[in-house]
Amino acid sequence: MSLLDPKTWQPRGLSGGEAAVLEPATGESLASYVLATPDDVTSATEAAAAAQTAWARTPHFERAAVLRRAGDLFTAHAAEYKDWIVRESGSIPGKAEFELHVAAQECYEAAALASRPTGQVLPSEAPRLSYTRRLPVGVVGVISPFNAPLILSIRSVAPALALGNAVILKPDPRTAVVGGLAVAAVLAEAGLPEGLLHVLPGGADVGRALVTEPRIPVISFTGSTAAGRAVGEAAGRALKRAHLELGGNSALVVLEDADIDAVISTAAWGSFFHQGQICMTTGRHLVHASLYEEYVDRLAAKADSLAVGDPYREQVHLGPIIDRSQLDKIHGLVTASTAMGAKLAAGGTHEDLFYRPTVLAGADDETPAYAEEVFGPVAPVRPFSTPDEAAALAAAGPYGLSLGIVTRDTARGLELADRIPTGIAHINDQTVNDEAVAPFGGIAASGTGARFGGEANIEAFTELRWTTVRGDVAGYPF
Repeated sequence: MSLLDPKTWQPRGLSGGEAAVLEPATGESLASYVLATPDDVTSATEAAAAAQTAWARTPHFERAAVLRRAGDLFTAHAAEYKDWIVRESGSIPGKAEFELHVAAQECYEAAALASRPTGQVLPSEAPRLSYTRRLPVGVVGVISPFNAPLILSIRSVAPALALGNAVILKPDPRTAVVGGLAVAAVLAEAGLPEGLLHVLPGGADVGRALVTEPRIPVISFTGSTAAGRAVGEAAGRALKRAHLELGGNSALVVLEDADIDAVISTAAWGSFFHQGQICMTTGRHLVHASLYEEYVDRLAAKADSLAVGDPYREQVHLGPIIDRSQLDKIHGLVTASTAMGAKLAAGGTHEDLFYRPTVLAGADDETPAYAEEVFGPVAPVRPFSTPDEAAALAAAGPYGLSLGIVTRDTARGLELADRIPTGIAHINDQTVNDEAVAPFGGIAASGTGARFGGEANIEAFTELRWTTVRGDVAGYPF
């Protein structure tokens, strides 16, 4: 049985025009779907709010059972969903398999949230029972991006539902199937009652309507820092919470005692996985001066050895960039960097949307591809001489998402990590890692902290209420 039959996946009642599902590798139209409009946000929110009341009263074990079944369905239909992820988002098969694995784990972890303790009994100065309770916020708005569309939708949708909320999900229209319609198909098959999840594929106008809709008190947004600032500002004006997981320009610090034979594979994966279209991508390689020349040469050789092409029809390491606009941004940053003195050690070329993995030597503060988030397969490399210099370079810039440090002395690596502001740190690993059980998020321009994953979801998608109970009516002096 197919859960992604284009004849059956369409949300009912959307009022936008028809849009094509495009395969970046070929430009082929795979199917079509209906876009949402801002008016659809209003009607979907009304329906979601009506359905949420009964869902919040549903016993926790019934909510958990729906999420467990959803996790099982992602596994049972992995082959079908993998093809869609590969073709719609340009992922290699291994990346698609990883998304499906994490999606299932997100559902299982969310199911466990439903039975977590929901409050505390507090001491009180008065003769009364005093306690706190965690209550669902009501309707949660989720806005997800194109790069890991299944993970970055389900990681908010699943825990929000498990905790008793309804959800309005706006996936990126470039990945509307795997980022939205696939999620809805699985949860419907898992037994989620109608009205609790509404998928509204659309553009920025739909996102703005979601953020400003007064009956949606919490927004979960994953995307660029520029868009996140706009979401945060609009949410702040409406006095609603916005959980923002934004961009990054993460550093991999390679100390002088690092195993150079082992580190090149780690470094290449950090910068080139999914064409560098990952918020945690290693955007800056900071390498001790004693290893720098060899590191550049070997990373460039690794880049040159990687196959780039159609991941659905060929066995490749990198697939296509998501669209022409993103490719032009990547290539513009690379050409601007070489014009300002950076050396092109590998790559820097493309054919259609297939961009070669690129290594830039001699990067400094003025190198655009070093100073900015590229969101492409580009690895700028810069030397340092002392741990103090490495810490200062890694801490520089507006972002604070992920950090990797490679050293044979793990205690030294941990001490260095403590000196660098970041939401995530990995010793002897690159910067791109994710697990459903772990809190995830960045600081500064990378977001509003660890709002996703594990128990962090409880705070993200519930309100804390203080309640007191007395046996008799309290008396007062007047």
